Amino acid sequence: MTTQNAPALDTTSPTRQPAPDQVPALSVAGVSHSYGARKALNNVSFAVKPASFTALLGLNGAGKSTLFSLITRLFAVQTGQINIFGHDIGRTPGEALRLLGVVFQPRTVDLDLSLRQNLLYHAALHGISRREARTRSEELLARIGLADRAGNKVRDLSGGQMRRLEIARALLHRPRLLLLDEATVGLDVKARADIVGHVRQLVTEQGIGVLWATHLFDEIAATDDLVVLHQGRVLARGPVPQVIAEAGASDVNAAFARLTTQASPTNAGPARSADA
Repeated sequence: MTTQNAPALDTTSPTRQPAPDQVPALSVAGVSHSYGARKALNNVSFAVKPASFTALLGLNGAGKSTLFSLITRLFAVQTGQINIFGHDIGRTPGEALRLLGVVFQPRTVDLDLSLRQNLLYHAALHGISRREARTRSEELLARIGLADRAGNKVRDLSGGQMRRLEIARALLHRPRLLLLDEATVGLDVKARADIVGHVRQLVTEQGIGVLWATHLFDEIAATDDLVVLHQGRVLARGPVPQVIAEAGASDVNAAFARLTTQASPTNAGPARSADA
């Protein structure tokens, strides 16, 4: 009786992994969340590409802050999956969250500490050595134009300057994804434009992926990706021109009005998507 040898396994070829630029900076898939009987998010799905600016557009109460709380693990994901550069935030939270920087809507800097002290304290929480933290803090303060205020108390800053400091703090550990929840609320027109411009520079110069939550149409550019969130559901997603065209509108304002008018709270149909 003869035996036939099985072909040898090829152990020299590594398992193929997606190219880094093919892995979304953020992937939200089928995420739903309820507070008791009230559903705050209903089957939300979208992605943020690396080195891109994605605007999350929705009215107050649309579910933007709930979504941010899930991405940052302030709330546990009830249904669905959230990945940051391929890392599941539930299964591998350490790997996922070290790639994430966040600026929440409420201001969270310590008003009685100096700008430098705020940054050094935050760096310590991330395990950054004091020497490295000082270097990074000086670089970031110079970048946001506040190097000359490093020793001043935060309470002496304007609203726009505080926001710039919070963005600098979020970048201390050098994340690849930055979330900003209504970052320009309460700022004047110039300060708002400065903040938006600064964040867009981070995308083009440092390749950071950005999810920018807003209810203001003038903060959205034609080159952005757009996610329209209304009453906990994604009504449209894709490049801004695509969303406008699919809505049969002339601009973002008109597209949003048409989409939200047509939406029914009881109809959870599929979202329009340029990549569907």
